Amino acid sequence: MFRFCILMSFKFQLQGAELVACSTGALWWPEARLLTVADLHLGRAERLARRGGTLLPPYDTMETLARLEAAVLEFDPRTVVCLGDSFDDLAAAHRLEDGIRARLSSLLLGRRWVWVEGNHDPGDPQLGGTHMAELARGPLTFRHITHRTGGRGEVSGHFHPKMSLTTRAGRITRPCFLRDRERLILPAFGAYTGGLDARDPALTRRLGLGAEAILTGPTPVRVPLGPTQQTA
Repeated sequence: MFRFCILMSFKFQLQGAELVACSTGALWWPEARLLTVADLHLGRAERLARRGGTLLPPYDTMETLARLEAAVLEFDPRTVVCLGDSFDDLAAAHRLEDGIRARLSSLLLGRRWVWVEGNHDPGDPQLGGTHMAELARGPLTFRHITHRTGGRGEVSGHFHPKMSLTTRAGRITRPCFLRDRERLILPAFGAYTGGLDARDPALTRRLGLGAEAILTGPTPVRVPLGPTQQTA
């Protein structure tokens, strides 16, 4: 069993910025009043059905949007940054139902909204806000995919990290944040998004000293990674 600490939330610094990893998978930067979410994948079920893939109940977009609305209501951010793959493809963005489009538009009112470009949605979704390849704000840089080098102060998504571990209550698997001393990778915020194990080499080789996972959920959990990782 991994040794871990139970937390209600996790506050930490990244390049001097005081950040909060939320149990929902969102990231809050109080000083800047900036809320960040990654990999919403709105329209995923519609895109899979359109391309002849697995048929999923068509409720993922509504569920994800409800979670996003709740986060915006809780924090009342001045800026919202969506870290790419906000839509499962650009066609999904353009095919949004009128009701969903209206709810998104209401979230954008009165705040800066940044759509960071992802590999699933490389173009402007044309829903208002600003479309950017990446955003630099103070000591932080927000982009979709972490750079192998030069990632100091970097906040990214893309990999949908998750982790499984055994606790006294049994085996749990949750989406997780991954961080080291220089960068942070967010979990996917969207429903039906799946995930990549936090111990996968595609992730571990991108992390340096002090790497750890922060599992989301009602009682967030910290787990050291790499050579500091211990079993109990």
